[in-house]
Amino acid sequence: MSYRKTLKLICGFAGGSAVLFAAAVADSRGYFGEQSEEAAGRWSRFNVLQAAQPAWTPASHTPAPTGHAWDFNWDKRDPSSLSNGKKKESVTEDPSSEQDNGKPKATRNILLIRHSQYNLSGNSDKERILTPLGREQAELTGQRLAALGLKYDVLIHSSMARATETANIISKHLPGVELVSCDLLREGAPIEPVPPVTHWKPDAVYHEDGARIEAAFRRYIHRADPKQKEDSYEIIVCHANVIRYFVCRALQFPPEGWLRMGLNNGSITWLTIRPSGRVALRTLGDAGFMPPDKLTRT
Repeated sequence: MSYRKTLKLICGFAGGSAVLFAAAVADSRGYFGEQSEEAAGRWSRFNVLQAAQPAWTPASHTPAPTGHAWDFNWDKRDPSSLSNGKKKESVTEDPSSEQDNGKPKATRNILLIRHSQYNLSGNSDKERILTPLGREQAELTGQRLAALGLKYDVLIHSSMARATETANIISKHLPGVELVSCDLLREGAPIEPVPPVTHWKPDAVYHEDGARIEAAFRRYIHRADPKQKEDSYEIIVCHANVIRYFVCRALQFPPEGWLRMGLNNGSITWLTIRPSGRVALRTLGDAGFMPPDKLTRT
């Protein structure tokens, strides 16, 4: 067997610099059928190459922790923090039972839906209605939500035309689910993105939109109230910037990274908030239920 084929076979099975080193020694001693002087010259060049590569160690290939611990009171609803400093009404009152009664017991599931494709050439919000494809997308999203077989508690939507129309179409597939409009969920620029971009200029300044979108986050993204007995499923139809900001904030990622994600029209982003305050992202921008020719991001 030739030297090159033998070396390729060895590296294919084991890989790594240790195997290459063993092959180099074997070749320099003539085990591959070549003169040792010729092989030694070639492998001396290999040794220079190998020396230029950093040595592999577990430490050099293991991501280092950021040092930021999870804040269990991120929504200001942690029972232990709420009970601290509370004035006891009687000396016989058991503080542990009081805290247990104030603990959330249910899980909140929040399904964030990005509105469907809309008319970008509209001069005002009222003219920026869904395109024919956008209405198809909303139908597909409604069908998907219905097929999940979940007991939805409410369908909240941004008051902008494209989100309202998307919510109305989805609502047809979810009879009996209450529709609620909210101005806080309107599209905007939540926070200046990092890294900065030059191709997009927000209509409003960040501190105006940011305060409103942060208020929306605090209103809708939090653990369940202690009085809530059963798990809930809530749908929020809004906009890409709002959803991306919500995801960053809920997962305690840097909020300025919101623009690093992309969402398709009509896609589903699913957040789960446990009673303990833990948050999980079950899906981000799921649009796999749509045929490829129906996918858009406009």
